[in-house]
Amino acid sequence: MKIFLKDALATQDLGIILGQTLKANTVILLEGDLGSGKTTLVQGLGKGLDIDEPIVSPTFTIINEYTQARLPLYHLDLYRLETAEIIGLNLDTYWDGIEVVPGIVAIEWAQRMPYKPDAYIAIHLSNESESQHLDEVNSVARAAKIVPFNCTLDEKILALSKEHNCS
Repeated sequence: MKIFLKDALATQDLGIILGQTLKANTVILLEGDLGSGKTTLVQGLGKGLDIDEPIVSPTFTIINEYTQARLPLYHLDLYRLETAEIIGLNLDTYWDGIEVVPGIVAIEWAQRMPYKPDAYIAIHLSNESESQHLDEVNSVARAAKIVPFNCTLDEKILALSKEHNCS
């Protein structure tokens, strides 16, 4: 399913709905170019999980853990890592809840992963000129292509697709 998002606030709102509806052990694999809204979506996810502290990109820290919330959020950024370094992170310990409290795992630059969990939600964010979906001609919108793999999406997410007249 594809959802058109008119601005960064709409991207954050999508994250809020995800944060309010997802269950523990959910993995979100985020893909998209620089500036496409991956961190913005995770900031909304944090708000939906009732995280009070600021959500910042873990580009240099690799992993940020936010544990004071409805569910823990494990936010990872693989942008600067090589395959061997990614393997060394033992990502499965996060999505299997081994050594950490089960929560939501959001991974930016997921296309760099040499392996994936058995179940996940793939979200590809892109900047698109879609004047038929916006009030202003030639406006730039974000598009979020959401594909669940071995899992289901909450009705609130499915309703967004219908509201935004997308498939």
